[in-house]
Amino acid sequence: MPQEDILQVKRDKLKTLQDSGRDPFRVVKYDVSHHSVEIKDGFDLMEGKEVTIAGRMMFKRVMGKASFCNVMDLMGKIQVYASRDNLGEEPYGDFKKLYDVGDIIGVKGNVFRTKAGEISVEAKEITLLSKALQPLPEKFHGLTDTDMRYRQRYLDLIMNEKVKDTFVKRSKIISAIRHFLDDQGFMEVETPMLVENAGGAAARPFLTHYNALDEDRKLRISLELYLKRLIIGGLERVYEIGRVFRNEGLDTKHNPEFTLMELYQAYTDYNGMMDLTERMFRHVAEKVCGTTTVYYGDEEAQDGVTIDLGKPFRRLTMVDAIKEETGIDFDTITSDEEAKKLADEKHIEYEKHHKKGDIVNLFFDEFCEEKMIQPTFIMDHPIEISPLTKKKPDDPSKVERFELYINGWEMCNAYSELNDPIDQRERFAAQDALAEAGDEEAQHTDEDFLHAMELGMPPTGGIGYGIDRLCMLLTNSPNIKEVIAFPTLKSTSK
Repeated sequence: MPQEDILQVKRDKLKTLQDSGRDPFRVVKYDVSHHSVEIKDGFDLMEGKEVTIAGRMMFKRVMGKASFCNVMDLMGKIQVYASRDNLGEEPYGDFKKLYDVGDIIGVKGNVFRTKAGEISVEAKEITLLSKALQPLPEKFHGLTDTDMRYRQRYLDLIMNEKVKDTFVKRSKIISAIRHFLDDQGFMEVETPMLVENAGGAAARPFLTHYNALDEDRKLRISLELYLKRLIIGGLERVYEIGRVFRNEGLDTKHNPEFTLMELYQAYTDYNGMMDLTERMFRHVAEKVCGTTTVYYGDEEAQDGVTIDLGKPFRRLTMVDAIKEETGIDFDTITSDEEAKKLADEKHIEYEKHHKKGDIVNLFFDEFCEEKMIQPTFIMDHPIEISPLTKKKPDDPSKVERFELYINGWEMCNAYSELNDPIDQRERFAAQDALAEAGDEEAQHTDEDFLHAMELGMPPTGGIGYGIDRLCMLLTNSPNIKEVIAFPTLKSTSK
């Protein structure tokens, strides 16, 4: 049947219902007593008992005086047996002729097991709660077009149970993080999304205009500088889970609008942040996955890796990681020119303004990052790429910073936070110089933040976690778009 005819038939059925005073859209509530999984898992206690369920009808088979359908709710699917004897002639006739796959229905009935052994609900009443006026995709092929899946996530959730499971698990991941941090004495706070100075990260911000004040604003690229203000104010342990926005490209691990969690703890350092991170990742994996051993990859093809979050995470300096992979010891390199010569020899591209520390970072990205499969803390970054971090007392060319890598991905970034306002001003000035030289990702001096620091900031450890990548890892998702309900896509009008 042509698409336009299918749409018309659905509207004709709706009109028949409305004309007879049975408009499904006038139903305002339906009391649900159980979900499908609760009935199936508890069948021994549920058998013969009356339940009410509700969900979308995903399958329907009419057999004269009796019919079967499947109802899908949040937790899964369950079979419903509908008969003329139980429902009555007119209600059963409505079910056969006017109810379609895709409609949302409520069912009251008793739990039983069919002769074929399937746990089902024998319907006493079936109520049409919403009429689907668009057809679902053909059941055997489902919804497989990737672009359509992301653009019409509502349809993706209906047709692909794994997708629904992914977002249920994402919610559990964030909940587990909150419970863990609450138990550690952290306060959840909120900070501005529209800011005058988008600092705290090396990224290009999105720009907007605030009409009421006739002033330009930026969307935040980080949570850092406002959370540090709260530490200065005496809150000691704070965290925020929120959206940040970076005007950058799209790929399997990056989306310009993503979820970041940052936390700051007074009176600790980056070693304390490593300990906290290790405990938190184990806690979340155990709560959400039931194990600290996570498989990532194609399970059918056995093309993946088993990641062990239960073992102590490896701790390795950035220079030592590069030395392991290339044999080059950057601690013996004394000048920017010598570092650039090594980059030329290894065919690593760099920019004119780059210094030795920038070259070290480029070497790590090129030779090491993708090989960090098991959890590894990469520590002691060059000062040139860490403008908000404390210097190492025994080597001022490096800072007390780490990044956690799992499966070749950067999962978080942490510091012993810089709390010297004089040093901070000098580093902001260096960033301003980079911005004037054309670096669109350089940070800018934030005078209000410096004023706050001059009031006195305690020694502090801080860290930022990419929540979307953690969700990718724990849901075995190959693309960041799989764990963001509505990812950024190019407009279809372009």
